[in-house]
Amino acid sequence: MPNLHIGTIGWSYNFWKGNFYPNKSASKDFLSYYATKFDTVEADSTFYRIPTEQAVINWKNQTSENFLFSFKFPSTITHIKMLKDCDRETKLFLEKTKLLEEKLGPLLLQFPPSFGIEHLSGLSDFLQKLPKENRYVIEVRDEAFFNDEFYSILQVNNVALAWVDSPNISLNDKITSDFLYIRWEGDRAKVNGTLGKIEVDKTENLKQWAEKIKPFMIKNIKVYGYFGKYYSGYPPSDINSLLKFFQHNI
Repeated sequence: MPNLHIGTIGWSYNFWKGNFYPNKSASKDFLSYYATKFDTVEADSTFYRIPTEQAVINWKNQTSENFLFSFKFPSTITHIKMLKDCDRETKLFLEKTKLLEEKLGPLLLQFPPSFGIEHLSGLSDFLQKLPKENRYVIEVRDEAFFNDEFYSILQVNNVALAWVDSPNISLNDKITSDFLYIRWEGDRAKVNGTLGKIEVDKTENLKQWAEKIKPFMIKNIKVYGYFGKYYSGYPPSDINSLLKFFQHNI
């Protein structure tokens, strides 16, 4: 399924050893092993700091030819400066991620609840200045954004509105770009996420998600999706369970 890329949010989890990673795996080998099982990952480490050039090169060299990385924009840009006076940080982040070349997937701008509708104009200006060769995704946590003006700004810039499965915000399945980006964040109040096993049965929910995604697959629209550790408690299993619903149907 060349147009379906499903992975996890992050990969550096020691508590996956024994169930996903081999017991004796060193953390430096996690990514190379992960890339033998799945073809994409959303790297959340970039949210905390802009990666070094060597780190990005190492990631590229540790993964297979068709592997794709999605990255979160650094929190300095989205949370601290909230898109103001952050040209230097944005330029540096984009320069580093560009080193991945053909392995670079969508770039996610995830905003905090405090990033409200009053920032809409600044968001519009910021998106217009971004290099057009990349794919970009927006995740907002203020539902006041869910209006025609916001959707229009995303559509003009071909920016996807992330579909987010989370108790913190209503699922908005508006389509604003030529690709789809889904984040299964889950409920950290109900799921520990560090036990390395399924804590909540999500089979029925995943079946519903598969039915929602299938029409896009039929139309050959690229779909990117990432499971967080608070969804069922064990993202590798979530990927495999979801993909089973597509077998013999696409």
